[in-house]
Amino acid sequence: MALAGAAEAQRRQGGRPLGPPPRGHPAFLRPRFEPVDREKTCPLLLRVFTKIGGHHNDEEFAVRGKVPKDEVQIYTWKDATLRELTDLVKEVAPAARRKNAKLSFAFVYPDKNGRFKVKEVGMAYSFGNGRLDDSKTLAELHFQIGDYLDVAIL
Repeated sequence: MALAGAAEAQRRQGGRPLGPPPRGHPAFLRPRFEPVDREKTCPLLLRVFTKIGGHHNDEEFAVRGKVPKDEVQIYTWKDATLRELTDLVKEVAPAARRKNAKLSFAFVYPDKNGRFKVKEVGMAYSFGNGRLDDSKTLAELHFQIGDYLDVAIL
């Protein structure tokens, strides 16, 4: 009810009603995220866990401080695309260099109860630009600093 009252008060004062802007409005033309100036912005540490055949399960992250052994640490920015991350994973994981390899990306994050959850967020082929989710960025996928990245090499 209070929200309806606020919209009514704004309408009476000649303002636009609350809600999304109409199509064609400049707000729709802005990028979905702000690109990072990589020259001026310090990168974040992304802890990446790779596994052949599938993702790690929630239980493998259940004990705080005990994580799977196949960890790679990458310094990157929130505007890094899945294509960039694929190329970095290929440098350290020989199985990801196969021509027909597909990489599935998942975020590992604590839920509201503090238990870690593994949530798939995108896919990319080892070779071949512009397919699947290659152009999606960590920011667009709602990555939070401190989350882990789990990569399944299929």
